[in-house]
Amino acid sequence: QEEMVESGGGSVQAGRSLRLSCVGPEARFCKYAVSWYRQAPGKEREFVSSIDEGDTKYSDSVKGRFTISQDNAKETVYLQMNSLQAEDTAMYYCESDKTWCAWSGWIESNLWGQGTQVTVSS
Repeated sequence: QEEMVESGGGSVQAGRSLRLSCVGPEARFCKYAVSWYRQAPGKEREFVSSIDEGDTKYSDSVKGRFTISQDNAKETVYLQMNSLQAEDTAMYYCESDKTWCAWSGWIESNLWGQGTQVTVSS
C-alpha cells in the first residue's frame, strides 16, 4: 500500500529545533498537497500545518514557531520546528489528501505515513 514517508524526528531539549521531512510514494512523478498532524499519548490526533500549491496554514499552537515548506527539486515537504516545547511532544504524521500526477491531474488521495516521534524535554 502506498504511503507517505516521514523522517527527522528525535529527542531534543526545550527551545531547540528539529526539521521533519515528508516524501510521497511517487515523488518523482507526482506532487502532493501535504498536511502534518500530531498525536500525543492519550490525546486525539490534531492538525499542525499544511501546504497546498504554496498556500500554507498553521494551528494556533505552532504559529510563529513552525514553518512548512516544499522543495520541488527534492520532492520533499519540510516542517521546520523552532522553539520546541514539551507540549510539542508527539508522534508526527504526514498526510496527503490531494495528489497531482501527469497521467491523472489532481485526484483525491488518502495517504498517511507511519509517523516520526518528536520528544521535547523541559
